[in-house]
Amino acid sequence: MAKWSGIVAVVSLTVFLMSVTAATVLPIHPYLKVEDTFISQLYDTSNYGFLQIDNGLARTPQMGWSTWNFFACNINETVIKETADALISTGLASLGYTYVNIDDCWSRSTRNLKGEMIPDPKTFPSGIKALADYVHSKGLKLGVYSDAGIFTCQVRPGSLFQEKNDAELWASWGVDYLKYDNCYNLGLPPQKRYPPMRDALNDTGRTIFYALCEWGIDDPAEWAGKIGNSWRTTDDINDTWISMTTIADINNKWASYAGPGGWNDPDMLEVGNGGMNYHDPFSKQFLHSDNKFVMQPFFCEIACWFKWCMSAPLIIGCDVRNITADTLKILSNKEVIAVDQDPLGVQGRRVYASGPDGCQQVWAGPLSRNRLAMVLWNRCSKAATITANWSAIGLEPSISVSMRDLWKHEVVSENTVGSFSARVNAHGCEMYILTPRRSTRSSI
Repeated sequence: MAKWSGIVAVVSLTVFLMSVTAATVLPIHPYLKVEDTFISQLYDTSNYGFLQIDNGLARTPQMGWSTWNFFACNINETVIKETADALISTGLASLGYTYVNIDDCWSRSTRNLKGEMIPDPKTFPSGIKALADYVHSKGLKLGVYSDAGIFTCQVRPGSLFQEKNDAELWASWGVDYLKYDNCYNLGLPPQKRYPPMRDALNDTGRTIFYALCEWGIDDPAEWAGKIGNSWRTTDDINDTWISMTTIADINNKWASYAGPGGWNDPDMLEVGNGGMNYHDPFSKQFLHSDNKFVMQPFFCEIACWFKWCMSAPLIIGCDVRNITADTLKILSNKEVIAVDQDPLGVQGRRVYASGPDGCQQVWAGPLSRNRLAMVLWNRCSKAATITANWSAIGLEPSISVSMRDLWKHEVVSENTVGSFSARVNAHGCEMYILTPRRSTRSSI
């Protein structure tokens, strides 16, 4: 018996070694319909090619705007129309920001005698259908909000046990997107509360994006892929450095669960709302005597980056009608948006950390056409040189790549081999696309 056990062990080890030294050949992509071989071993834990809920939506992460981060409950139909106009006039819509989402507080506090949700007559006197028609006339899409509980978080009617009627009503209005929250849920497990709305939306015959907002309490990445097009992995974001970095770390944990049709959602963008400036203690240290923030662009870049590199939803949360030139420039970075919207659909992740408390970090993820996206993120309080060794990002040491800087929009190195280093400001980041100069098969 011992002899046979030894033989079995040797055979098992041989099979294991063969499996890890084989080239990384990913399965056929559900949308690209091609099989590809990559230069890096970085993606072996991804559910690449795993099609999430197949309603034809979310082939790449959703992009748009939402009322909540800036307006909260202070919303009305004029704000929605003016924002739709602004998305067009600023050019943001042409870049993919097409969903115009109304968050909580659009409905009256009680249902009508038929049991239907009613738009608040004071703030939405024309009704949601008329608003949807206006938004659609601009080539955009309209989203609404409800809750997988008996009330919404602001104590408006929820949709728990009312899924069929509510879904049919929204579809009749021409709604294109539903954010479905988690308040007043009667203690029922989310795995029971969220599927009925999926079924109700599908039964309407209208294609409606389904965004679960369960706050990550019951690890929705593990079960929501068969239910919705995106799922919140974290609690609500707020406009502070601590909130943003904490959410980035949590979302990183679930990287392998994202893919075409369903995405991890680390909440809406805060860039443009100004919180990571004067009121944020982590930002105050960079305040000059003239009250100008020399580090502000880096805070803004980070605030956007942790979504862009992570293949996450890009939902703007500021007042687009009064957007500043700096904010518009950040949100309009075509090269960075292209990383988030890359059709390969593999979420980037943290692959290396060094320095005090691991504050000097390398994040990376694959792109289509055999490329790699990489971010050098300095979470330290002082500027630092961060080095990405090829071994950390899964590249063979001999591979030569070109390095394109996505902030500068230029190639900064034509022939980089083995590693790459850059000086990164405190709380700043640098973002690159690595393109191999020769095609190769990877091994370890």
